[in-house]
Amino acid sequence: MKKILLIATGGTIASVKGNEGLVPGLSAEDLLHYLPEAQGDMKIDGKILMNIDSTNLQPEHWVKIADAVYKDYDQYDGFVITHGTDTLAYTSSALSYMLQGLEKPVVLTGSQVPISFKKTDAKKNVADALRFACEDIGGVYIVFDGRVIIGTRAVKMRTKSYDAFESINHPYVANVHKNEVKYHWKPDDSAQKKLSLNTNLCTDVFLMKLYPGTKPEIFDCLKDLYKGVIIESFGNGGLPFEGRNLLTKVQELTEKGIAVVITTQCLEEGEDLLLYEVGRKVAQHQVILTGDMNTEAIVAKLMWALGQTNSLDKVKEIIETPMAGDLSNKSDKED
Repeated sequence: MKKILLIATGGTIASVKGNEGLVPGLSAEDLLHYLPEAQGDMKIDGKILMNIDSTNLQPEHWVKIADAVYKDYDQYDGFVITHGTDTLAYTSSALSYMLQGLEKPVVLTGSQVPISFKKTDAKKNVADALRFACEDIGGVYIVFDGRVIIGTRAVKMRTKSYDAFESINHPYVANVHKNEVKYHWKPDDSAQKKLSLNTNLCTDVFLMKLYPGTKPEIFDCLKDLYKGVIIESFGNGGLPFEGRNLLTKVQELTEKGIAVVITTQCLEEGEDLLLYEVGRKVAQHQVILTGDMNTEAIVAKLMWALGQTNSLDKVKEIIETPMAGDLSNKSDKED
C-alpha cells in the first residue's frame, strides 16, 4: 500500500462562497472528505500549508512548498499538491528546479470549479493525481483533466474549460483514465539520483511583452530595479532596431550586468535568433537564449539561476542547459 501526502495550498479547488466572491476556505481533510473512494488502495495523509488564491501566491510560497516536500520526503511514496490554476505552472516549474534528483512523484493539481460544488472537475483531478502519485516515477508533474504533463512544460490555456492545461513543445507523459495510467513518454531515470534541495531565489526579474510602439526609454526604468529582464518578442525572437531602436537599450542592460533573456510570444516551436536579420542583431549582444522553453519555466528558472550566481556567463549557461525537461536539445528538434 502506497503512502501519499496531500499538501493543500488553497486555490479554486478549496474555495467557498464569500462576501466578495469565491475564496479558499477548505482544509486538506475537507478535500479528502469528498474522495472516500480514493482511499481504498493507498494511505493518504493531509496537510494544509497555506490557503490562498494562487493569484496571491509569491516565490516565497514556492520555497515553503519545496521545503514541505523535502521535510517529509522519506516518509511518503508520493506527494499531491492542490493549488490554484492561475499560477500553478509557475509553481510546478519552480519546484522542478528547487527539488532535483526526485525518485518519487510530486504531483500538482487543482480545478476550475470548487470541489464542494455539485458539478466540479475537482474530484476527478484529485483522484487522478493521487493515482499518479502512486507510480514508480520521479519528478514534478501536473495532472489535470486526465492528462499528465511534465512540470516545466505546462501552460494554462483556458480560464473556464476543464481541459485548462496543455503540454507545450513536449509530449504528454501519460493519461489517467478509470484508475489506469497509460504512458506516452517516460523520463530517462537510468542515472543515479540523490534528492537535493536548493531554494535560493532572486526575485528581481521582470517580464516584458513587446508590442509595436514599445518605447526604448522603458528600459531605463528597469535597470536599477531588476537583475534579470525577460523579453517576450515577436516570432523567432528579433527586436526592432528601426524607428524605436531597442538594441542599444539591451546593450546598456547587459553592460550593467543585467541578464537579458529573449523568448517569443508564440507558444509553440520557440525562438531562433539566427534566422532573420532582426534576430542576428540581437544575438550579437550578451543575451540569453531560451529555445522552446515556455515563459512560466523561464521566469522560475531565471529567478533560480540568479539565486545561484552573480556571473552573467554562469546564468546564461544555466538557462541554456536543459533541466527537468524544460528545453529541447537541438538534436531532439532535428530528429
